[in-house]
Order: sequence, then structure tokens, then C-alpha cells
Amino acid sequence: MKRLILMILLIFASVYMFAQDYSDIYGESSSLSDVFVDENTGLTVFPVLIVPGGGKYEGMGTAYTAVAGDSGFLEANPSASSVLDFTELSFIHNNWIADSRLEGVIYTMRFNELGIGFGGKFLYVPFTGYDDWGERTGGGYYSESIATANISYNFFSSYTFYGLAVGANLKVAYRNVPSVRYTDQSAVVALIDIGTLTRFNFLKFFASRSKNFSVGLVLKNLGPLVQDEPLPTVLTAGLAYSPLRPVTVAVDFNVPIGYGQGAEEVNFAGGLNVSVTDFFAIHSGFQYRGANPRFSLGGTVDLTRVSFVANYTLDLSTLSNTPDRFSLEAKLNLGDEGRLALRNRVDEYYIAGIEEFAAGNLEKAIGYFEKALDLDPGFVPAREYLDEVSRQLRNREELRSLQ
Repeated sequence: MKRLILMILLIFASVYMFAQDYSDIYGESSSLSDVFVDENTGLTVFPVLIVPGGGKYEGMGTAYTAVAGDSGFLEANPSASSVLDFTELSFIHNNWIADSRLEGVIYTMRFNELGIGFGGKFLYVPFTGYDDWGERTGGGYYSESIATANISYNFFSSYTFYGLAVGANLKVAYRNVPSVRYTDQSAVVALIDIGTLTRFNFLKFFASRSKNFSVGLVLKNLGPLVQDEPLPTVLTAGLAYSPLRPVTVAVDFNVPIGYGQGAEEVNFAGGLNVSVTDFFAIHSGFQYRGANPRFSLGGTVDLTRVSFVANYTLDLSTLSNTPDRFSLEAKLNLGDEGRLALRNRVDEYYIAGIEEFAAGNLEKAIGYFEKALDLDPGFVPAREYLDEVSRQLRNREELRSLQ
């Protein structure tokens, strides 16, 4: 464990030193992308809506619409709370640009096919004063806060079909501008996210119950104008694919929707997650929006009941002389409401039934298959075996009656 922690620290120290030594080179090379400048970039309000809080959502470059594998779903795809494995409580801290900070908390839980979640984000930027006049006029913080309530349901779920998850976020956003700076600039608005998600097997070269291909579609930040300025409304389509068990590749295509003024150009994000061991994974991502390419690198340490996710992000707003663009998430695993234990008991009865069937003990086999179906009526393999064993038992009795 000590070696693992040391390795993680060395990775992030190397990234930070790279940012210090080569930030000028990065800035010069990124000027090559000026041809892709989008004149409508940055014209929407409430940037807290598009600043990633942290976690794998940020670490995979926000290409998380079809992944949505933890509490980060609240920012990526509201339908995923109904398919998460665990109840989770997450705390997030993000050193954004310069001395601005973003704090977040997310709680989510699932009741069979129903998922719910709650979360909040708080972005604050101090008005720093450097003399007596600055202290008087620059006091206070510019801040933006978001409170989110989530609900989703996984429709048509069965043994053969993963289901179609559909969900929504209801969000309330509040902007506070100290009146000593500007009057009548504070604002509040209600908005919604709507999303859907499904998973299936496609070009799968390994054995696993989990599906290896995911598709997600989300409409984010739909709401009214705020003081005649639009929200960052966007339609996102995402794909995620696991060609190998420990590897996940994801891509998101974002189509901004403008009203009241022109919308931004279509942009995209890509992400990669690799599980190195059962308790350690690395992830990285790339996002291209306007003429500001963004790279991210991070790692996850999973200690079963608690996990830590750390990220570093490099783009044109990253400063080389301050420790900004780092984020850290602490995530508590609060259990799965007994779903895994139930599935294991079903498997035990199913395997015992197969063993009795192979030994010719048809009555005992029927008993085990029925127990499996009592626990999980949708467990198709047990149903198929039960039908076959029942058929053979009837045939045996008919033969006996003929004799």
C-alpha cells in the first residue's frame, strides 16, 4: 500500500512539474487551434453547470454519459441512479482556476429498479483586495450554487435485456453577486436534465455478466433565460466500449442548443479507464470545446468501503505557478441493499440444481430450481432447466405407467 501511494504521488508530481516546465510550450502549440475559435463560447450563464466537480467524470474528460458508473452520474446522466451497484456518498473538492474553488456532495441509492439521488455544488470566487480601498470594495465572494434532486427507473429489465433506464434531474441554481460590487446581478433559476441509458454485449471477447457496450443520451440544463442570458443547454450522445475486461473507452458528442443568441459549435470528449488491479485504476480524458483543448489524468484507489479519486487537468486556463486544476473525491460505499448476496444465493441454488440433474436426481433438481426462481422469478436459466427437468420427469412417469 505504501508503494502504491508513493507511486500515485510521483505520477501527480510529474504531471505538475510537466505543467510548470512546459506550460509555455503548450500555450504556443495550442495557438494552432485558433482556427477553431468559436465566437459563441462563454456566452452562457452559470458556469458552475459546466465545470466538472471531479471524480471519474472529470478524469475521463467528461466523456461519462454512457459510463455513469458511480455518483458522478449526477453530472453526466440522470438515468444511471437506477442501475448503480451501490449506495454512495461522495465529497468533492476542486481547485479550479487561480483562487476559485468548487465544493460538492452527492448521495445516491437504489431500490431494485428505482434510483434516487441528491447533490449540491458550490463555486466561489473571492474578490481579492490589495489595499485599504480594495478591502472595502472587494469584500465578499462571487458564488454560484446548485441543488439537485434525481429520480430514475430502469424499464423492461430482465435476464436477457439490461433494461432501458430513464431519469431526470430537477436543479435549482443560485448566483450571488455582492451588491458592493454590482447591484441587481444575483439570480435564481430552476432547470432540468433528462437522460436515458442502456447496455448490451457487442464484440465481447471475455466472459462476464456485465455488459461491455453502453449508449446514453442526455438533454442537460434546460431552463429559461436568466436576465436575458441563456443557460448552457446541451444535447449529449455518449458511447462506451470495453474491448477487454479492465479497459473502458468512452466518447461523448455535445450539441449545444442556443436560444436568444447563437449556440456554440458541436464539440466532443473522449475518455479512457484502465483497472490495473482490483483496487487501483488510472483514467485520462480529452475534451475539445472552442479553441481550448483540455487534457486530464487521474487515478482511483478503491479500499472497498471508501474510495479516493484524484485528477489533474491541463488547459489554457491552467496556471504553472499555482496548484490549481487539481480535484479530489472521497467516496463512501454504503452497501448494495443485499442485491449481491441475493444473486449469490440464486447462483448457489441454480448450480446445485444442475448437479442434481446431472446425477439423475430430477426431484431434487426441481426443488433447487424452484428455490432459485422464488428468489429471482426472472432468472431465465433456472426457468429453462426447470421446464426441461419437468419434461423428463413426465416422460419417466409415462414410461413407468406403460411398463
